[in-house]
Amino acid sequence: GLGFNIVGGTDQQYISNDSSIYVSRIKKDGAAFLDGRLQEGDKILAVNGKELKDLRHKDAVELFKNAGYDVSLKIQRRVCFTCDGESGGLPLAAILVPGLALAAAAVWILLRYRQRM
Repeated sequence: GLGFNIVGGTDQQYISNDSSIYVSRIKKDGAAFLDGRLQEGDKILAVNGKELKDLRHKDAVELFKNAGYDVSLKIQRRVCFTCDGESGGLPLAAILVPGLALAAAAVWILLRYRQRM
């Protein structure tokens, strides 16, 4: 096998109102683990150029089983705001801290501008 499990599909939605296929688990010492690029939570958009849109779970599994030796995956990386750091997600602080700093700078500039008027 390819060394990972999937969830999702039109008949087993992993995320409400989303029938996409996601990586649920990467098996230790499997092909995906040894390659190192695929991460748990990644959305798989296509296998060997075949899009996984609107497929039942079992049909997606069959695509992976019949993918052959050289497999090309098109994925969408997960962005995670509540992850514990191990899963490769983006911590919320990485967005909030620069955003708050910019907001504070904008308020300071506005107050300085008003004082000059």
